[in-house]
Amino acid sequence: MSTATDRYHPTLMALHWLTLALLAAVYLLIELHDGLPKGSGARALAKTWHETLGVAVFAVVLLRLPLRLVLGVPAALPGTPAWQARLAHAMHWALYALLIAAPILGYLSLNAKGTPVPFFGLQMPVFIVPDKLLAGNLKEIHETLGTLGYWLIGLHATAALVHHWILHDATLERMAWQRRPAHPPGINPPPAAPPHGRA
Repeated sequence: MSTATDRYHPTLMALHWLTLALLAAVYLLIELHDGLPKGSGARALAKTWHETLGVAVFAVVLLRLPLRLVLGVPAALPGTPAWQARLAHAMHWALYALLIAAPILGYLSLNAKGTPVPFFGLQMPVFIVPDKLLAGNLKEIHETLGTLGYWLIGLHATAALVHHWILHDATLERMAWQRRPAHPPGINPPPAAPPHGRA
């Protein structure tokens, strides 16, 4: 679905940047976890927050998808080649698939391991019984998707920067808040003061 507007709805913008912030934290925490000594409290804390924010990413994406359909998204910029529009569309849905699948697999791997899933002090429901072999397989797929995420997110960000700095179109601006004008629309700014000494 698309709308007549040439910009994303502010709610979708806010959720987009919130998703990015959560993802950055999720990746930073797992990298930090892997670099900390095994058995340390800091390592355990990094893992707990990685899992908690992973659930938060899933929750935000579940909110974004219906709002995307209700609020609509801008149509492709005029003059955009059809192949480019299709590639951008495929990239968006690949990212959504990643943001849904990776948290689910991480969640289920913890269930299969018999480990509670944390979420800001709450204990989340358990959907599968402990199974060591299944836990290992789910964790491996989860980590593979995490690695794939580096590439997808990197390509998405690179494409946005190419549009902004090389192609000089409005692609990136569609997901950025507009600055308020210095003067309300329809009201001319006050005339500049005359040079010193002149009336």
